[in-house]
Amino acid sequence: MNSIDLKEVGRDFREDYNHPTVLFQDAGHRICWLGIPEATAFRPNTYLVVDNDEAIIIDPGGAGQFEFVRNRVAQILPPERIIAQVLSHQDPDVAASFPMWVDTNPAIKVIASTRTHTLLSHYRDFLFEAVNIDDHPEFRFTSGKILRFIPAPFMHAPGAFSTFDTVSGFLFSGDIWAAVDMEWTLIVEEFSRHQLKLNLFHLDYMASGKAARGFIDRIKNLEIQAILPQHGSIIPAEFIPRAFTYLNSLNCGLDIIYPDIK
Repeated sequence: MNSIDLKEVGRDFREDYNHPTVLFQDAGHRICWLGIPEATAFRPNTYLVVDNDEAIIIDPGGAGQFEFVRNRVAQILPPERIIAQVLSHQDPDVAASFPMWVDTNPAIKVIASTRTHTLLSHYRDFLFEAVNIDDHPEFRFTSGKILRFIPAPFMHAPGAFSTFDTVSGFLFSGDIWAAVDMEWTLIVEEFSRHQLKLNLFHLDYMASGKAARGFIDRIKNLEIQAILPQHGSIIPAEFIPRAFTYLNSLNCGLDIIYPDIK
């Protein structure tokens, strides 16, 4: 199984952008953090799931980050071998580079929800192989290993979803558990302090506590080993119960704007 200790990865991490950071590795299945070098409070994370000779990129990022991310992928495998890209929602920091990945491999699958697919043509109106998670809730690699897609409506987009890698137990959560802060670490080291960074995102961007609790109900039976958000730090296994408690007790968005309306 996985021989990589995420806490050790976090301790050793020095924002070295000369190579990707491997987060999981077992029997031909790898998960890598590709990273973005800009120091920004809204630092975006892009991840690559490699299964033997196939790969899927998760939330590929903005158009201005494409060349950097593509070069990072090329250090792992030829970018043309990316067979699919997963877009957890339509925001530009997630999806604006998706046409460039289609240019890289015209056969690439673009995996998103129906509501997200209706908006992608605004980045570029062209043909691509669209896969709707509403019709295809799982993706199976040639090896038989599976990615599972879990709808997360209004967290924060209507068509948002998370991706669960059934081999590693890693949950690619999109904007859920995203954190905003200039003092960034790759792996969460202490949850109480990290919760303040979660608040900076969730209180304004998430629709309501009801949406948060509904999502938790959908994932409560998954054996999650790490949470990999699109912004902020990766949450390791030891803090997952506290991460669940955070969402279950969250008042945000409409709860704050309309406190007297039930």
